Amino acid sequence: MRLGSVRLILIVFILLVALPGRLPAPLVFTPGEGWSYQTPGKDDGNWKKDRAKAQLSVAQKAFQDGNYGRAAKAARRVAKRWPLSDFTAEARYLLGRAHEKQGNDYRAFKDYQELLSKHPNFDNYSQVLKRQFEIANRYLQGKRFKLWGLMRLYQSMDKTVEMYEKIIKNGPYSEIAAKAQLKIGQAREEKGEWDKAVKAYERAADRYHDRGEIASDALFKAGLAYQKQAREAEYSQNLANKAIETFSDFVTLYPDDPRAPKAKKKITKLKTEQARGSFQVAQYYEGKEDWDGALIYYNEVLLKAPDSKYAEKARKRIEAIKDIRAKNKSTETG
Repeated sequence: MRLGSVRLILIVFILLVALPGRLPAPLVFTPGEGWSYQTPGKDDGNWKKDRAKAQLSVAQKAFQDGNYGRAAKAARRVAKRWPLSDFTAEARYLLGRAHEKQGNDYRAFKDYQELLSKHPNFDNYSQVLKRQFEIANRYLQGKRFKLWGLMRLYQSMDKTVEMYEKIIKNGPYSEIAAKAQLKIGQAREEKGEWDKAVKAYERAADRYHDRGEIASDALFKAGLAYQKQAREAEYSQNLANKAIETFSDFVTLYPDDPRAPKAKKKITKLKTEQARGSFQVAQYYEGKEDWDGALIYYNEVLLKAPDSKYAEKARKRIEAIKDIRAKNKSTETG
């Protein structure tokens, strides 16, 4: 067992021993219905019914009254005892809503996922997708996942991405799915996984190319991701080129987009940075008196950013090198 795992278990053990008053109500197992919380000494009333419709009514009434624990139990009983009932889909939806109200978002997400997989013709299908999307967004914004469903201990962009991927699979051509694909890129950026972020954005731009708002946003964000990746790689020329190409495509395809001027400025900045790199290489060759190498890179500066300050310096160095060569040739012939 890894040291990190041992430490995590010790922390959990200490919390369980030191904070008993903050733990949830005891878990009670009912055959055929599974586990549920039950507050000691509390009269839970006659909540069990013999028909699915009546049981669902109990769940709905409890939910309206704000008794989300009872609502969850009653809704779960419908799904467990009457899995093929006409009321089961609504019960599963209510189960997810109850868990959301209790703050058990990941559990609610799984409830909704089970609902959609078992009841693909559910009337509120789009509403369920929206609820799943909102849950995933909360984890993207920093909400922590619970250990054993009890304590919030850790964040996970990988699990968050998995949720978005399930949303896309549930409704691949829905508006929610298009937004979820963009969010995958954002989640990858949160982890600093720029290459995966770019792939996610490019997939969004390609798959939803007929939706201008989504495609343009995806293309612009792909350019930003390339730019950030280039910086982290100590300014990779290859990645910078990809950023320039992506921003150029954005400007060409969406010239009226409010971000077009910003994209143009980024292209100029990227090319200037490339020119700076070429200028430094040229200086290196000049220091070695490798005039051919120096001229190649000084000319590259002129090609990449002809209006930059580095281009002005490069022109002067090109003339200086020509003078040096001319003097050397004159000395040799003389």
